[in-house]
Amino acid sequence: MKPNQSDLTVSAIVPVYNEEATVKTVVDRLHSVPLQIEIIAINDGSQDGTGQVLDQLHAEGRIHQVIQLPKNQGKGAAVRAGIKAATGDVIVIQDGDLEYDPADFESLLNPIKQGKADAVYGSRFHAGPRRVLFFWHAVGNQFLTLLSNMLTDLNLTDMETCYKMVRADLMKSLPLVSNRFGIEVELTARLAQARARIWELPITYSGRTYDEGKKIDWRDGLAALWHLFRFNILSRKRPAR
Repeated sequence: MKPNQSDLTVSAIVPVYNEEATVKTVVDRLHSVPLQIEIIAINDGSQDGTGQVLDQLHAEGRIHQVIQLPKNQGKGAAVRAGIKAATGDVIVIQDGDLEYDPADFESLLNPIKQGKADAVYGSRFHAGPRRVLFFWHAVGNQFLTLLSNMLTDLNLTDMETCYKMVRADLMKSLPLVSNRFGIEVELTARLAQARARIWELPITYSGRTYDEGKKIDWRDGLAALWHLFRFNILSRKRPAR
């Protein structure tokens, strides 16, 4: 059943791993957005003080739920735990670093609120403001997006974006199994298999360097190639709706 479009609650899922230095700022930014936002933080077995920071923010009433995973399982496992716990009408993934700005939530939500979309992607390559960084990262992202588009028959510009805002009933119906960064590929494959109405809008993006804590590297790109084959060809599934 589709949610009432008039006043939607957004569940922001925040998977974090060793983000002690940034996660409080992310939560502050989420609170600055003029929407009804449920904040669900998932500590993916961090080895720094991230778990303590999250528990303190929860005690202060600034985070609605904190899920502490006992060991590092990967972004996909954290996202799946957050999806299961979410109670809002719409779900969006918010990384625990400072690369993505939740000020974009309002524009991303509009196509869903207007009943035009089931999912909205925030594209880093769609004419939005962005920090200029790694050329080969951009080439890799565009190559993976091209392959994904060929397999899904979509025409996205940024399949790997963190900002995928999806109606909660649809998101919860997707048969997701990824544990690590393959979750981005799998989400796109499953949404395409569900024949979801997908929109794409530009977002602000401030990518960070490896010195600043960036975690994705060439090995994740190779893994994404396997996941493209896995979820679009080997294990095509329709959601249980």
